Amino acid sequence: MRLILAEDSVLLRAGLTKLLTDGGFDVLAAVGDGEELLRSVAEHEPDVVVVDVRMPPTHTDEGIRAALAIRGRYPKIAILVLSQYVEERYAHDLLSAATSSVGYLLKDRVARVRDFLDALRRVADGGTALDPEVVGQLMVRRRPDFRARLTPRELEVLRLMAEGRSNNGIVDTLGVSHSAVEKYVSNIFAKLDLPPTDTDHRRVLAVLKYLGDR
Repeated sequence: MRLILAEDSVLLRAGLTKLLTDGGFDVLAAVGDGEELLRSVAEHEPDVVVVDVRMPPTHTDEGIRAALAIRGRYPKIAILVLSQYVEERYAHDLLSAATSSVGYLLKDRVARVRDFLDALRRVADGGTALDPEVVGQLMVRRRPDFRARLTPRELEVLRLMAEGRSNNGIVDTLGVSHSAVEKYVSNIFAKLDLPPTDTDHRRVLAVLKYLGDR
């Protein structure tokens, strides 16, 4: 799978390049700022981009702005954003711009190599990956109507969906049957007013409702 990495720290960029190469990814370019990332994407049109939120010159939101620009110009390119801290606004902006092939993880997650590579492959395959710490903060500020509409187990399933877990992943995490998970997910969609559709990814739309914007 062809990948471009954008990270301004030279040491972390080198470490990630080796980790990704060892993990089976073809790293086409490893760049240090948003503008260079956009040029590299235009040149190579990779399958997936991994980008830091904060990059030169101001180290504020250059990375996330580049990620959103890539999604607008090349909607088929998967994007995984890395952040040093939980920044809910950036996670929300990213998810609002896409309903598939998108992820937002904390950099600490990279140390768990298998989990990080699994999340990246999930994003590259069209899924989502949202860091558990981001999900945890969203749960703290969740609107009261979620507590009223969803059971504790349904909220737990929605939290795992927000992390990007598939039904099989939820089965493994909770130790329940496939039919039970299917029922929980179906109940969540019904209670969040998300009928079947040919155009929208209901799992991601449920997460967006979870973010409190829809």
